[in-house]
Amino acid sequence: MAENDQSGFVKGFLIGSIMGVLAGLLFAPKSGKELREDIKQRGEEVFDEAKQIYSETRTKAGAILDDARTRAESLIKEANRQLAEARQKAREVLKRGDKKTEEEAAGPEENTQAGV
Repeated sequence: MAENDQSGFVKGFLIGSIMGVLAGLLFAPKSGKELREDIKQRGEEVFDEAKQIYSETRTKAGAILDDARTRAESLIKEANRQLAEARQKAREVLKRGDKKTEEEAAGPEENTQAGV
């Protein structure tokens, strides 16, 4: 979604720049040939500038996405580690509970046999 926002911004920037350059050139007092040369030159400059901005934006977006992926992977690993710890603790509690239940169940029988 952020990529769409950035491409929309770049397109808007390009269109606005081109329209601004054209408006400035059209209202300047120059001959037709000079005007066409200026328009061509400014158009090339704006296009080159737009390509540079697009390239920089794409590089930055890639870096941001890579960082986000790295952080997400780290969070997933940490969550899995904590989940494994919680499962292990739950197993230990269940084992202790089973042992205690067995001891309580065996306790009255041993007392009965000892008293006989």
